Amino acid sequence: MGQEKIVFIGGMGEGLGTALAHYFLAKDYQVIGFNRSVNNKVRKEILQMNVDLSDQNQVREALAQTQLALRAPDVFIHNAAELVIAPFQETTVEQFEQCWKAIALSAFILSKELLPLMAVKGGTAIFTGATASIRGGNNFSAFSSAKFALRGLVQSLARQYQNLGVHVAHVLVDGIINTERSRELHRLPVEKMLDPQHIAECYWQLCQQPESTWTHELDIRPSTEKF
Repeated sequence: MGQEKIVFIGGMGEGLGTALAHYFLAKDYQVIGFNRSVNNKVRKEILQMNVDLSDQNQVREALAQTQLALRAPDVFIHNAAELVIAPFQETTVEQFEQCWKAIALSAFILSKELLPLMAVKGGTAIFTGATASIRGGNNFSAFSSAKFALRGLVQSLARQYQNLGVHVAHVLVDGIINTERSRELHRLPVEKMLDPQHIAECYWQLCQQPESTWTHELDIRPSTEKF
């Protein structure tokens, strides 16, 4: 690996994950992404690995293969999630547990491996939240409980690592991200959805903030979104 800046994306799926990867690639970052399956939408210059982010041994092995176990990323983005939409009585224990693993446990494992390394030289760690991080909606018991847990974890990490030079931020994405899957699922007009490229720009801006004015929590939504 060269000495160019590195962005690591945990959960580099289609949609926001792809947009983040391409945005930072255009800023001359080396992009490394871990995901549960191959993302055919990302460019060939981007290093991606299939990893179960809720399995600490898999994460450690993959980090060692990318040499991130030795050199910390300049930017760490946690974007992993599992969406379950179902009435509470129809939500299974397995679905509830899988949401927690995909969202909260994966963030814990990646942070445990990467943040101590980042504290040596500084950097930015950004975690993707949602409306469900602060408001538990009907039929979102599994997803919302996991997003609430993620938000609490990130608040704790910020208090531990900000004095060590790591900017820890939580982005509340309040609305539906414009992806092929979400368009089919929600049937919303494009103007009522968040453009993933614009979200990526917000993440980039967080990485540029000086230490005297760090944002911990940023909420973003379309102008048409009620809140």
